[in-house]
Amino acid sequence: MAISYKKLWKLLIDRDMKKKDLLVIMPAHNEAQNLPELFKQMEEAGISQMADVLVIDDASSDHTARIAAEWGHKVVSNVFCLGYGGAIQVGYKYAVQAGYPYVIQMDADGQHDPCNIAVIYKQLLHEDGEGRRPDIVLGSRYLEGSKSFRLSLAKRLAHRMFRGIIRLVAGQPVTDPTSGLQGLSRQAFSCYAQYNNFDVAYPDANMLMQMLLLNFRVVEVPAIMYPRTWGNSIHSGLKPLWYMPRMLFSTLSIAFRIKVMKMDAGNRQA
Repeated sequence: MAISYKKLWKLLIDRDMKKKDLLVIMPAHNEAQNLPELFKQMEEAGISQMADVLVIDDASSDHTARIAAEWGHKVVSNVFCLGYGGAIQVGYKYAVQAGYPYVIQMDADGQHDPCNIAVIYKQLLHEDGEGRRPDIVLGSRYLEGSKSFRLSLAKRLAHRMFRGIIRLVAGQPVTDPTSGLQGLSRQAFSCYAQYNNFDVAYPDANMLMQMLLLNFRVVEVPAIMYPRTWGNSIHSGLKPLWYMPRMLFSTLSIAFRIKVMKMDAGNRQA
């Protein structure tokens, strides 16, 4: 008997049974060599006590899904490779359907130290003087107290350029606009989960610009990051040569759409 995609999705959610308020989502493509050490570090940091972990296996050809399942984590396996942005949006959709209040996204390659999770979660729950909590918490490599590896000249220039654009257009300083280590409130990841609200090709500074212009509250915390041990980065080789102009165009087009054309009004925060 045929079964619809929506029913399959509901069966998956029902089977997993949400237990925590926090879901850690990790898109992973051929990360079998990195996952065991990362999961070990997460156990040592006590992550399983505060969060559920969802690994989005993005059509890996290795044992990524099996390893994640053996460690007791939730797994969604994509039949076709969606890429980083597409895979992480699957995680947002899962979190919406399962009713999680908070999500933290991190890389599956070991670059993001699991100790960052508790720091970001604490900030997500922190209320400012007006009783408001942040919608997005960025793990930054550039704040005092952070620890990171030396980035390439091209990446440092890209960060500087996007910092300037975001500050000029959105009026808020952001030190690490391309950080993939983020915590999100339900309002934020629910927005991302909707069709056409998330750039699945390059979800970096352009998405941050969008959320700032839509009045979502963004804060940063110091983060600890390491260089990748196994495998290749999604920005390896000649990819940065296309990444910078593509991201620049996307960031500016978002600013034009929201500030000039006054679009996306339905997604704005009060």
